[in-house]
Amino acid sequence: MKNTLLKHFFVQNQSWAPLVIRVPLGIILMAHGAQKLFGWFGGYGLEGTGQWLASVGFEPGYVMALLAGSAEFFGGLALILGLLTRPAAIVTAFTMLMAMTVHIGNGLFVSNNGYEFALILLAASVSLAISGAGKLSVDSVVKR
Repeated sequence: MKNTLLKHFFVQNQSWAPLVIRVPLGIILMAHGAQKLFGWFGGYGLEGTGQWLASVGFEPGYVMALLAGSAEFFGGLALILGLLTRPAAIVTAFTMLMAMTVHIGNGLFVSNNGYEFALILLAASVSLAISGAGKLSVDSVVKR
């Protein structure tokens, strides 16, 4: 059972297409995670992000900021490397689903603080959860 589950994580589509999604998605997620965790790129860090998350109903805010930031930063890093791509994509997809709940009341467009950005990140994450890492990935090397 354990071997079968591990093999499933590493079996993947052997095309280049996932790489084209993995790398930019990973960069975007890592940058957003770095804003939340470290306050980089104009972010508010754990304390500020935690206060904001608590204000929109995600309690305890600091813990939620740590979870969201870690999912984005480390999930993004895993996607860039193509390391445990399916689990990383599932975690980032869930995180984007939660992000959508914050913005859903504002409609689709990001110009109105809507959910379109989270939606496209969710779709890309789900795509990678289905396809796997593809060529040029740590998963591909591990599989061999």
